[in-house]
Order: sequence, then structure tokens, then C-alpha cells
Amino acid sequence: MNQSDALEIVQLAMWTVIVVASPAVVPAMVVGLVIALFQALTQIQEVTLTFIPKIMVIFISVALSAGFIGEQIGTLSTIVFNRIETGF
Repeated sequence: MNQSDALEIVQLAMWTVIVVASPAVVPAMVVGLVIALFQALTQIQEVTLTFIPKIMVIFISVALSAGFIGEQIGTLSTIVFNRIETGF
């Protein structure tokens, strides 16, 4: 294994982390933006108002995208194990 092989595996792992995290992060950002806009318009400055909707949206989005997340992690594992088996 040389530097380019290691760099390729690290790059693939980082891309997998971004893709796997996006189903939870993107909806949380959207809900946070909507709640922040609501708070700014109504001047309700309750700190705990953002937590419950964000947590619910994250749980729902992760539950709906669990198959996709598992598939992405499985694909990464298969690629890494095949590279180890063939000696890179």
C-alpha cells in the first residue's frame, strides 16, 4: 500500500461520512432555519423551542433513510475489505 492507496481510502471514507450524515443534517438545518424565522417574526425567544422539533425530524429522517445509510456503509466496507484481500 502506498500513499495514493491510503489517500483514496481516506477520501472514500470521508465522502461516505458526508453522504451518510446528510439525511439527518439537512432536515435539521431546514427545521432550525424555519424555527429561527418563526422566532424572529413573533419575537418569541424561547431557547428550548428548537430542540424538540429538530430531534423529531432527525429521528424520522434517520428512520426513513436507514436502508440507504446501511447500504452506503456496507459498500464502503466491501470496497475496503476487497482492497485488503487483493493486497491493494
